Amino acid sequence: MAFMEKPPAGKVLLDDTVPLTAAVEASQSLQSHTEYIIRVQRGISTENSWQIVRRYSDFDLLNNSLQIAGLSLPLPPKKLIGNMDREFIAERQRGLQNYLNVIMANHVLSNCELLKKFLDPNNYSANYTEIALQQVSMFFRSEPKWEVVEPLKDIGWRIRKKYFLMKIKNQPKERLVLSWADLGPDKYLTDKDFQCIIKLLPSCVHPYIYRVTFATANESSALLIRTFNEKGTLKDLIYKAKPKDPFLKKYCNPKKTQGLELQQIKTYGRQILEVLKFLHDKGFPYGHLHAANVMMDGNTCRLLDLENSLLGLPSFYRSYFTQFRKINTLESIDVHCFGHLLYEMTYGRPPDSVPVDSFPPAPSMAVVAVLESTLSCEACKNGMPTVSRLLQMPLFSDVLLTTSEKPQFKIPTKLKEALRIAKECIEKRLIEEQKQIHQHRRLTRAQSHHGSEEERKRRKILARKKSKRSAVENSEEQPVKHNSNNSAGSGASSPLTSPSSPTPPSTAEHAPL
Repeated sequence: MAFMEKPPAGKVLLDDTVPLTAAVEASQSLQSHTEYIIRVQRGISTENSWQIVRRYSDFDLLNNSLQIAGLSLPLPPKKLIGNMDREFIAERQRGLQNYLNVIMANHVLSNCELLKKFLDPNNYSANYTEIALQQVSMFFRSEPKWEVVEPLKDIGWRIRKKYFLMKIKNQPKERLVLSWADLGPDKYLTDKDFQCIIKLLPSCVHPYIYRVTFATANESSALLIRTFNEKGTLKDLIYKAKPKDPFLKKYCNPKKTQGLELQQIKTYGRQILEVLKFLHDKGFPYGHLHAANVMMDGNTCRLLDLENSLLGLPSFYRSYFTQFRKINTLESIDVHCFGHLLYEMTYGRPPDSVPVDSFPPAPSMAVVAVLESTLSCEACKNGMPTVSRLLQMPLFSDVLLTTSEKPQFKIPTKLKEALRIAKECIEKRLIEEQKQIHQHRRLTRAQSHHGSEEERKRRKILARKKSKRSAVENSEEQPVKHNSNNSAGSGASSPLTSPSSPTPPSTAEHAPL
């Protein structure tokens, strides 16, 4: 099916989860307004940085757009009189820097399209809703039985994945959801294998996988259709959110959140672990577990978005596990992400930071034991347990699951090999990125230590000691030189000497301040 065009040659597949950092470096006054010069950097490499120029009105526009998140962000207030004073401009520059820092410290806001467009307009200027609509319209030319009801605007967090509410023309009351997604940086399958495996997804049957009604793909993107579920996802249940609302509104600062009952945590956790084990045993890469990717069907959890790893899309939690070199396989990623999900089920919110030093009181110490094995400092440093090990832990080992649906997902041997190679490539890129981050962190620590006040004092003391030692040695050499001159007068030859070179300045003079 040729419903989408081939991607342009040399298309750059950005990893949208690589954090952007921004520093307000300077300001310049132009007639009646002030412009702020901002240095933006993607990831850890200073070579991957650029400058942008923004006015206060641009910040104000961004802030208004982010109000949907329900957060009180510290944008400096407007000032009509005296807004060109140097002191005021310097103060506002510091305020704008703090404003950006607060936004970028928030995991949901830092990944949102509004911020990416503000900081990186060159890479995020495209209107992906319009692109998706064009692709979907082309699809309907060859599949006229489907019809778009409405776009489901911004219900997901991904910039390059869009959703539409659908219906079948001869079944107008049944609602479905179409998702369209662009390729990501980890797409390593050949175009032929990619399209074949995508088209296999509707044949995947498992009691804890949400069924795909229809799936197709070409060289540049994929399109899948599933039944629309009014009750929404596990995250909607925890945050008491409406499934059709935008992602920022639902999850950034919810007014009501509630952890689940212990029995729900045990049952849902066991169901999710069972489906992860099923996928791992099949050699099918997942790596995209989070509460918004688990659909609720009554009291049953069903996993969503199996296509993400095939498309090469980065994980929601990638910026977390790239910090830990022992989390370097898709299986260990799933286990670590399960820890995030379990934390959210237990406390009704994500952890403030990872690794977690100490856990709040939980409904059972068995919950804490699993959290410690997946989110603690020790776990992140030493590595994740296997899914099989988690299933054996007291929290899940006594859960009885009853289902009549027999799991079935037949993947031809050739495609299994293609998946294995693609999985290795995904892990290789992750390991390389983790290595670079680790080296950068070590270098930063060394530079920080070198420039610390304590280290400067230590170097000054050493320099003074060295200078005193040199002075003592020079004074001891003076009598020796006097004796040598006397012996020269008695006719003994003295060695030739070169002109004396200037004494180098004391090290203390050049100790960094």
